[in-house]
Amino acid sequence: MPYRAPVGDISFCLDHVVGFDRVQNADLFADASSDIVQAMLTEAGRICEEVIAPLNRPSDLHPATLENGIVRTAPGMGDGYHALAEAGFMGISADPEYGGLGLPHTVTTAVNEMIGGACLSLELNPLMTQGQIEALEHHASDDIKALYLPKLISGEWCGTMNLTEPQAGSDVGALTSKAVPNGDGTYAVSGQKIYISWGDNDFTDNIVHLVLARLPDAPSGTKGISLFLVPKKIPDADGTPGVANTLKVVSLEHKMGLHGSPTCVMQYDGATGWLIGAENAGLAAMFTMMNNARLGVAVQGVSIADAAYQHALSYALDRKQGKTQGPTGAIVDHADVRRMLMDMKAESFAARAMALDLAVSIDLAKTGDAKADARAAFLTPIAKAYGTETGIKVANIGIQVHGGMGFIEETGAAQYARDVRVAAIYEGTNGIQAMDLAGRKLMDGGEAAFALLDEIAATDGAFAPVIRPVVEALRETTHDILARDMGDRFGGAVPFLMAYARVLGAHYHAKAAAASGDGPRTALAQFYITRLLPEAQAMMAQARCGSDGLYDLSPDDLAA
Repeated sequence: MPYRAPVGDISFCLDHVVGFDRVQNADLFADASSDIVQAMLTEAGRICEEVIAPLNRPSDLHPATLENGIVRTAPGMGDGYHALAEAGFMGISADPEYGGLGLPHTVTTAVNEMIGGACLSLELNPLMTQGQIEALEHHASDDIKALYLPKLISGEWCGTMNLTEPQAGSDVGALTSKAVPNGDGTYAVSGQKIYISWGDNDFTDNIVHLVLARLPDAPSGTKGISLFLVPKKIPDADGTPGVANTLKVVSLEHKMGLHGSPTCVMQYDGATGWLIGAENAGLAAMFTMMNNARLGVAVQGVSIADAAYQHALSYALDRKQGKTQGPTGAIVDHADVRRMLMDMKAESFAARAMALDLAVSIDLAKTGDAKADARAAFLTPIAKAYGTETGIKVANIGIQVHGGMGFIEETGAAQYARDVRVAAIYEGTNGIQAMDLAGRKLMDGGEAAFALLDEIAATDGAFAPVIRPVVEALRETTHDILARDMGDRFGGAVPFLMAYARVLGAHYHAKAAAASGDGPRTALAQFYITRLLPEAQAMMAQARCGSDGLYDLSPDDLAA
């Protein structure tokens, strides 16, 4: 079955589950009428189905290569990229002053889901560029904005993010890349960066790297990191790419998945760069890019979950095997296959709703809504972790639905699992997301957490009597976590986060059922709330264990 862009499901979530009308009613987004948004989603769906989806399998089989220092991208990727750029999808939410459309980030999130479902390897490119656009809008000088933003927004140029070094992964403060003033307002940037998604390509005029590095005599740790813009080719005053900068791709990583996305080891040898933001404040500037990138990665999980579900459903509707419990004679009528498909569909819906809910909060925060800002901050680690874990879970179930054929690469089922696996790792591992939730996100004494629980508890509907007791149990668990020290919190952080995800998922399903009456959405909500929501109680029990028992085995015991 060819990929079908889920325009209808996304529109339903926007209209009936996450309250997108609140964003549309804000003066800041007066141009985001229902007609405009629907036209954008419809066109994105068409391009994804007709242009982007056909690239997915070939890009996996014929990955990017490095030839004499030049990256050769997978066949057709340039055509797909230009189709997205020409449609304006790089700058959906960018400032109209520089050529953007100025639409809500929620629209960008919805479009990116469809691009990722069609071909996740390609979607990584606009995601990085969109993040860079936002970082420059907030932190770059007016001259840098005027020169770089129009090119990035149009898609003539694309952007990357350079944080990780061989010795500095999650511990960004351990990075050693250096930047030395040249005396003319520029800096000589030197160092090596790894895991750089789309660090090079052969279809854009220029590539703009945002690179974290240390100035001379900078403080140690994260307080001594600055951010620099380092283009592949140094542009002249008119924006024409000129002399090649002193940077290069050393190698391409050989990855488990995402073969169509070149993941580069980048070497900077005194490359000319420009400071973005204040000295030694680079990590804060980069986090402008990273926070929304975490929503973007959550959406990548949703993308793969939806695509893997479509793939598995098509197979289940066609495959004849054994005596079934329904009239089709296909495996879709086996009880366990039906259970798996319902699980896939229910989890995918909850993850999509959560991502769009977070996007709406981000947009409302831009209007000056402080409560929405706090809500967005609290939801971010939950959405990132749950969205990506959902992608992994659903892709794995999809292989199981295919049976033995799922283990055969030619069916394409395994590609979804390989492509999405890294999403739980990059942009902050899911363990780090959980530690953030149980630590930093509770530094307000639990105010944002309890506000969210109050919101869920106040929602009426047929499923409210089932959901409210679980909400109150989660409230008690949150009080329990607040009373612990950080080390003890971290021991139970992952199940604590997943308990919130489970409760939120039930909330979204209940709202969908209330909006649609008796029918498929209510049946799906019934499945989630009766079969998946009970897992929240077990997750809370694990969270309350804290770090008890985790260190009872010594390293020698573990190795025995």
